[in-house]
Amino acid sequence: MIRTHSISCSLPKAEADALNRESGRLYTKTLVTHYRVYRKKGNKRRHWLSPHAAEKLGDYLLRDDPPLLHAHSKDAAQQGFYKAITTARANRHLGAKFPYKRKRWRTTIWKETGIRVEETETGTLLLLARARGLAPIRVPLPPAITRLPRWRVREVRLVWDRAARHYTWHVVVEDGQRPAPPPGTAVVAVDLGEVHPAACTDGTETVIIAARRVRATQQYTAKRLAELRRQQARKTTGSRRHRRLQRRKNRFLAQQRRRVRDLEHKVSRAVVAFAVERRAGTIALGDVRTVAEGKRLHATSQQKVSSWSHGRQRQYITYKAEAAGIRVVLVDEAYSSQTCPNPACKHRYKPQGRVYRCPACGLRAPPKGHPDAVGAANLLSRFLYGAVGQIRPPPHTKYRRPAVSAAGKRRVPACGCVVPWTRRHPKGTRARG
Repeated sequence: MIRTHSISCSLPKAEADALNRESGRLYTKTLVTHYRVYRKKGNKRRHWLSPHAAEKLGDYLLRDDPPLLHAHSKDAAQQGFYKAITTARANRHLGAKFPYKRKRWRTTIWKETGIRVEETETGTLLLLARARGLAPIRVPLPPAITRLPRWRVREVRLVWDRAARHYTWHVVVEDGQRPAPPPGTAVVAVDLGEVHPAACTDGTETVIIAARRVRATQQYTAKRLAELRRQQARKTTGSRRHRRLQRRKNRFLAQQRRRVRDLEHKVSRAVVAFAVERRAGTIALGDVRTVAEGKRLHATSQQKVSSWSHGRQRQYITYKAEAAGIRVVLVDEAYSSQTCPNPACKHRYKPQGRVYRCPACGLRAPPKGHPDAVGAANLLSRFLYGAVGQIRPPPHTKYRRPAVSAAGKRRVPACGCVVPWTRRHPKGTRARG
């Protein structure tokens, strides 16, 4: 299986900057050359440069420049432009644009052909090749990688961490391990939500993964970002204060993305743990990729839907489930949370609040039940029987909070620090110091 390990980088910042600056220059040169040939040939797609032709032309145009990167690292920087074209072409129906922006910086990539492993008395080192005549970069590997029985380095990346403001090595390793056998043959349905990230059921019990801190973090991000943009709009573009605010904005967004990513990993781990606990061989995951597609919602709802990272959550659940031997199948989630699970009713209405109650038959399933529990049961019914309303929600619903600390008496707020619970005092009764 392929795994990525993050390792601290001990390179001097000036040397690391030079490597990523060179990668950005190669990417930009490929972009500019491509569009110059495109315009000269009459603006027709059949006159686009192929990746192989672009690499040959780029090598010819850069033949007199002082070498810095390994030949295959240069190829990786040039190929990045055509990978972006492939991605844009596949998502044209969603409004994606072809890459056109120049890059001053780009992550430097070492392919397997530019990596050597060296055993020393102090440990295992990676030797990352540079241009001919330059000494390779030496990266010590942690014991977590070298203890693997059959490991093989496939790729190394030099990544700038905007939040921590330093460089890190991302080492892509094939650990030689195979996915585990399926825990069983049961089916678990998972309904992804914007408020509660996931609702899971196997027909006998429902678990709501309650991580409201994901939503709170995203809302705070939007609020703080609007404030920074408002301050930046009053400054002259290119001024020192304008650049300082831009750096602060970039660092803030990187910090918030890291916090949300950590929470999403915890949620996906809780979903897969529930499936393993229930001996499931299949996860029926609700397909929410078309939610609000082509619609213009109210400003508040639009912000919530646009900040809902269901695609990344689906990706995390998929690769964790595959490692546990569980396959993931996407199921159409249309009207799953709005359709009454009573087979004799199947009335459709949009529930309000946290309790589902059908206005047609009066079904309240389960007692104090959540609409997401109804949605998960309908997804399970659609996967097993091809239609909703064949399985009623289980009578018991539990809530799990994967983001709560292990002690249980402390909470982890959006800022990332751990503070004890504070007692709320009635208005006017709090002691003053």
